[in-house]
Amino acid sequence: MRITSIVKSCVAVLVTIVTTSSALAADKPNVVLMMSDNVGYGDIGAFQGGAIRGAPTPKIDSIAAEGMTLTQFLVEPGCTPSRAGLLTGRYSPRAGLGTIIIGGTPNTLQAKEITLGELFKSVGYATGYVGKWHLGSEEQSWPVRQGFDEYRVGVIETSDSTLYRPQMERLNFPEAAIEKKAPGIWDGTTKDGLKRVREYDVEYKHIVEDEIATASVKIINKHAAAKEPFFLLVGLTQTHYPNVTSPEFSGKSENGPYADALLQHDHAVGEILDAIQKSGIEDNTIVIYISDNGSTPLGGPAEFRGGSNGMYTGELGDGREGSIRTPGMIKWPGKIPVGKNNGMFAIHDFFPTFANIIGAKVPQDRPIDGIDQTDLLLGKQDNSNREAFLTFIGDEIVAVRWRQFRLYPNQFVGGPGNPSMPGTGGGRIEGNSLPATFNIEQDPREENNMLALGGWIFPHYMKVIAEYKKTLEKYPNPGSASLYP
Repeated sequence: MRITSIVKSCVAVLVTIVTTSSALAADKPNVVLMMSDNVGYGDIGAFQGGAIRGAPTPKIDSIAAEGMTLTQFLVEPGCTPSRAGLLTGRYSPRAGLGTIIIGGTPNTLQAKEITLGELFKSVGYATGYVGKWHLGSEEQSWPVRQGFDEYRVGVIETSDSTLYRPQMERLNFPEAAIEKKAPGIWDGTTKDGLKRVREYDVEYKHIVEDEIATASVKIINKHAAAKEPFFLLVGLTQTHYPNVTSPEFSGKSENGPYADALLQHDHAVGEILDAIQKSGIEDNTIVIYISDNGSTPLGGPAEFRGGSNGMYTGELGDGREGSIRTPGMIKWPGKIPVGKNNGMFAIHDFFPTFANIIGAKVPQDRPIDGIDQTDLLLGKQDNSNREAFLTFIGDEIVAVRWRQFRLYPNQFVGGPGNPSMPGTGGGRIEGNSLPATFNIEQDPREENNMLALGGWIFPHYMKVIAEYKKTLEKYPNPGSASLYP
């Protein structure tokens, strides 16, 4: 009798464990977040591009058609700053990552930062990261040391690092030196760490987008079969220079390499969406598509240009609207209403919003600049909870948004180079020492400086700046890489 009772008790415990696990999977949605690389506001069909620019994006557009289109999705001016903002929910200077990262410098994602990976892990999620990272190659900065269980097809540095080999070959570097310097593709897990599995050269750049999609599909299928909640962050590499593609897409658009790259990129997104649908988890999966910053219609070699930031002025690296307003869309069947929302939604807002949705705790020992937008996404309110937004290059505030108005403390004019790069790569021109203010809704190209007529707005800007600077008294920034040598 005692043995029978013990067996029954064990069975009851097992049933409870299984039931609890099943409830966890049912209560907590899966999250798949796809981030493109330098795709502009005017590139995607759901916004102001697509077929009318010779590069249809039907798979990406389907996310907007089935969910919420964020027409005022705001990011930071460069790859590293935006990724830091997404992962930590904090303005990038707070992590010392206000400029595009340079390998070997102290500006790398620190162990003390709390990332989205760690946020999801804290409430029992499986986590994975595929593709571009660009937050540091030191071990403390690896995705598998920052809350992600696994990292696949790891483009741990910038997407254009494929240029190192041809540059060094032209300078007659020894092969051993080239192999040591050339960037690689990384792979690994939290348990085993990372290992370099191959060189990331121009040849591999042709297919890396497809490889990222394939690895993402494997992770989705694995967790769907295990019936466990998971968070997957996919760092795609198109349309970052150089825009080379696999033979399947080369010349397919009839509108140049940039449009070809968009077609390959859309196909990769489609592979991931199909996996979610075929695995039977679509109804309980939040899908997000965003870009890290605007495109470079004027930057880089002419043969790789072709990006569009729509009606907005500026491009990758500067502080203007075309640099920081990018495509953004999110779907969750039956939960997020279908349609467009023009409220400000910053890349930093995902951190506290996800925390609310999955029942995780937001850190209280540091400033969090993201704002919880759960009610906006779920259709419980029409208006955004965000009224203001700061734009940085390095540690410097170069622009302030308050409602529909945009202030430049010093009138900003684009210059040669990428302003969010440190050192000599970060060319910049200041127009003059006087502020400039634009009504972005009336004047999206920022052509009519309304400062003289809109002086009443100035105190609001000063309040936003003062509130940020007040936080630095207790939590000073570590300092970004120097903008100038």
